[in-house]
Amino acid sequence: MKLAEALQERADLNRNIEQLRDRLSRNSLVQEGEQPGENPEKLKQELDAALLRLEYLIAHINLTNCQTVIDGQTLTEMIAKKDALSVKIHVYKDVVYAASQTSYRARNTEIKIKATVSISQWQGEIDKMAKELRLIDNKLQESNWTTELME
Repeated sequence: MKLAEALQERADLNRNIEQLRDRLSRNSLVQEGEQPGENPEKLKQELDAALLRLEYLIAHINLTNCQTVIDGQTLTEMIAKKDALSVKIHVYKDVVYAASQTSYRARNTEIKIKATVSISQWQGEIDKMAKELRLIDNKLQESNWTTELME
């Protein structure tokens, strides 16, 4: 199985587990004398099986990510770099947005508000980081489809 397939299965399992949780909640109480729409014990068995498979996939995805090296970095290191870069871009965009807000004065006696950062410089950095993020993501996607999941 390719790493990308395992990642897709993990995402599907997470969605399925959430649905099973909701179904269990909806069928855990009934009015006296009534039957639940679905058997909670059967749902519990499905949930346990899905969680067991999820545990297996998480362990093997993490093992694969830690041991697979692309361009001198493990996939785990690349994912960490991608995640940190994504947060940095988000914060920088928030700063640029805040600094770009214009404040209009009705009279010259009112307080003048001005940006404390160079919007164009920050935006240039955002653009460079966005490109780097795309390149990292492309490498990760490529490796996901070429790397076998370590069993």
